[in-house]
Order: sequence, then C-alpha cells, then structure tokens
Amino acid sequence: MYPYFSNHRFYTMITEKQFQKELDLIIANAIREDVGDGDHSSLACIPADAQGKAKLLVKDEGIIAGIEFAKQVFSYVDPNMQVETLIEDGSEVKYGDIAFYVTGSSQSILKAERLVLNAMQRMSAIATKTNKFVKLLEGTGTKILDTRKTTPGIRALEKWAVKIGGGVNHRFALYDMVMLKDNHIDFCGGITQAIDKTKTYLKENNLDIRIIVEARDLKEIEEILQSDGVYRILIDNFNYDDTRKAVAMIGDKCLTESSGGINEKTVRHYAECGVDFISSGALTHSVYNMDLSLKAV
Repeated sequence: MYPYFSNHRFYTMITEKQFQKELDLIIANAIREDVGDGDHSSLACIPADAQGKAKLLVKDEGIIAGIEFAKQVFSYVDPNMQVETLIEDGSEVKYGDIAFYVTGSSQSILKAERLVLNAMQRMSAIATKTNKFVKLLEGTGTKILDTRKTTPGIRALEKWAVKIGGGVNHRFALYDMVMLKDNHIDFCGGITQAIDKTKTYLKENNLDIRIIVEARDLKEIEEILQSDGVYRILIDNFNYDDTRKAVAMIGDKCLTESSGGINEKTVRHYAECGVDFISSGALTHSVYNMDLSLKAV
C-alpha cells in the first residue's frame, strides 16, 4: 500500500495511480528545472566513478515529512543509490537527529540534493503545523482539513505532508469533488438551482463524486437542507453561536465543515460547536520551512 493512502481514512476520490502520476511529474519537472543540461559544478571536479555517502541532518524541531518522497527522487536520479532510513515520516524530530543515510554515486547524490531538501523542508513544516492543529482538536472528534490553497505545481507534496501530520485531505483538485461556493451560487442564480443543475450534470456525465455546498448564513443552511444528495455543508465565516445553531439544524442529514480564517486560537472553539471538519488554508500557505541539511560523511 502506498504510504499516502495507508493508515488514514481517505476522504477525497483521487486514486493511488493518479497521485503517483502527480509525484512523477513533480520529480521530472524539478530535475529538469534544476539540472538542465548538467550539474556542471559536480561534473567539473568529481570523478564519474566516485562513490559517496551523505546524511540527512535535522537542525530544527517538529514532524519530519518527505522521507518516502526523497527515496523516489534518489531512485529517479540514479536507481543504484541506496537509502538507509533511520526515522520514518511522521516522527517527531529534534536538532541533531539523522533521518537517513544515502549511499551511491557522489555526482548523483549532489544532483538530487536540492530537490530532496526543498521538498522535505516544506513538507516537514506543513506536517508540523498540521500536527499542532491535530493536537488542539484532541478529544473533540473534529478533523482538520487542508484546502486548494497550495503552491502551484507541488500540491501532491503539500497534501501528502498534511496527511503525515495527522490531518485529512479535502478534495485534491477541481475534478474529484464538487464544491458549490458563493460565486457558483450567485452566478447560477441561487442555491437550489445550483444543486439541481449539479445533480443533473453528474448524472448525465456518469460521475460519482460528492457535493459540498457553502452556506453564508442560517437561511442558506435551511435552503440547502431542502435538497437531497449534499455530502457536506460548508459553514463559512459563522460565529460560534451560529455555528452551533447550524450544526443542530443539520443534524445527521449530512456532514458539517467550518471554515473562514480559523486559526490556532479559535480552532478548538469551533470544534466544540460540534462540526465534523474544520478546513484551514494556513496548513499549506503559512508555514516556515524546517531547517534540514544533506551532509557528506
């Protein structure tokens, strides 16, 4: 089982094959961007047959993420490189820890170095931030969700990092879930019209994907509940009192999600209102990279 899909309930509808394709594209494009027609620094001073060993050194604290991705990068650059894993993705790390050793062609290690570090530093930051939210929600039954507010081109890595940190993925992209937000509703002419047209569209195109509908107030909650087939209601920018009222109105008719500027200070309060999920773009768009280095040994 692929690490991204194991040990967690998977809420989106992207397949393992689709996810791996995204990773393959990220690696190929990143190496193309970074290496171009050759790593001339290494080619100039390191013999082609030179063998070396390097360690992934942690110089920070948090949740490590991206080790499995690093293995794929090393394999893409040179299938003969060997990785000895000392710490698994999702583990707590501290300054001085060594996550893995990589052994093989010195030129190949250097060619892969920057992509491995760039990816792992950002993934670890996201996993660390996600884990903070997860701990704040302990005991409530509420799950923390990411969003599509990701870095263009590396969404798969960032959503993978959320999973490693203990969070849950929202839809992966526009194609694996319908999400009727305020602009869709306004452009369409209303909530009921948008839901009806969506259900017709899905049936006509033989698409089995879930529908989420955003509500801006309690009146819109009432209207959404008049329609069948809604998987989750997005309770957007509600205060605590209205969130509790919305959850009571919705009951077990569908799942509930709070969103809208929710942060580490407010997330627990929203969870205590009884929502099933809380989504936060900050998991992926507001993080500081973990300090990691790849050092020759």
